[in-house]
Amino acid sequence: MLEEIKITEENAASAAKSSSKTEELRAGMTVKVYERINDIDAKGKERTRIQVFEGIILSIRKPKTASGSILVRKISHNNIGVEKIFPLKSPLIDKIEVTKEIKTRRAKLYFLPDYKKRLKTRKIK
Repeated sequence: MLEEIKITEENAASAAKSSSKTEELRAGMTVKVYERINDIDAKGKERTRIQVFEGIILSIRKPKTASGSILVRKISHNNIGVEKIFPLKSPLIDKIEVTKEIKTRRAKLYFLPDYKKRLKTRKIK
């Protein structure tokens, strides 16, 4: 009985840690999302590599559920904007690293692609 209680407490602690990571994320943060990608070489061998996608979080959808996701927008070559949706509980996402934070008053920043003013940045602790 005691071992079962310890196992459930460990599971609860790990679930709390994963939910605390998603609670820290907010719209306006600049993040680096490390994503695992499976490639096939020219010789036909499979390999996995980690690709980094760095951009601003425009929105967070259902962060506490299993289907939670974030919408990240980056500016690629020739000033072309690229948006990508990342599921938060996916095993393909290695880690999410916060690099910068922007002070915003909105939860969804869908206006950002057309916005001309600079947003004020905030220091990360």
